[in-house]
Amino acid sequence: MSIFPIEGPVWAIGCGNMGGAMLRRWLACGLDPAQLMIVRKSGEPFADGVTVVSAPPPDGPAPALVILGVKPQMLDLVAPDLAPALAPETMLVSILAGVEAHALRRRFPQPHAIVRAMPNTPVALGQGVIALTGEGLVADARAQAEALMAPLGLVEWVDEGLFDVVTALAGSGPAFLFRFIDTLAEAGADAGLPADQAARLALATVAGAGALAAASHESPRALADRVASPGGSTRRGLDVLDEPEGLMPLIRDTLTAAILRNREMAAAAR
Repeated sequence: MSIFPIEGPVWAIGCGNMGGAMLRRWLACGLDPAQLMIVRKSGEPFADGVTVVSAPPPDGPAPALVILGVKPQMLDLVAPDLAPALAPETMLVSILAGVEAHALRRRFPQPHAIVRAMPNTPVALGQGVIALTGEGLVADARAQAEALMAPLGLVEWVDEGLFDVVTALAGSGPAFLFRFIDTLAEAGADAGLPADQAARLALATVAGAGALAAASHESPRALADRVASPGGSTRRGLDVLDEPEGLMPLIRDTLTAAILRNREMAAAAR
């Protein structure tokens, strides 16, 4: 039985890595392929039964849901053709980083409900994080937005003033963790392990530790302390990470750089 909560036409405007991951997950969870139309300039096929067109159709029924997934810099290229096709009852969901709700409203005045969503790539497995904010969301629309995102992972409502922060933390976070896995493996290889073995060990270590942290009632800090015996090798390594110039300032600077870039994109879209 389908758990997809939207009845009526679903349009995806753009279908990059993130948008494609969301759509594939929804299709796996019961979205009828015949319900979905992807609008992308290339017209490249997506999945069996899914219509792909190069521009929004000029007539026909208005979409019940639009997923806006183009690059932020392309917003003003797609908005003129898309805006007239939307109806008041259309729910517009934007996954464009840095583009605020009022900037979307200025370009798309018709829909009552505008949702900003910031998913991350593990949505492909139903294990993502999806931050939501928006405007024009009465209780029913808010519940519908939550139900729409639930098959993708953890859904959290966030004040729009903090959206740049959650974008850096959760939206960009997988990339930062992927880099950490690579770096852990490279450090193991530098210490003498075969590179392919170090890569396998690093990936399995991070996957297992993440699963343990998710299942535990203890904080990650407490779990780290459980691994680190006093005077042992783990404690010596943690001492390096915990130095004043160690991991915390590096991560803070990493998030700050991403936050500032989100704010630059928001300013450009206003």
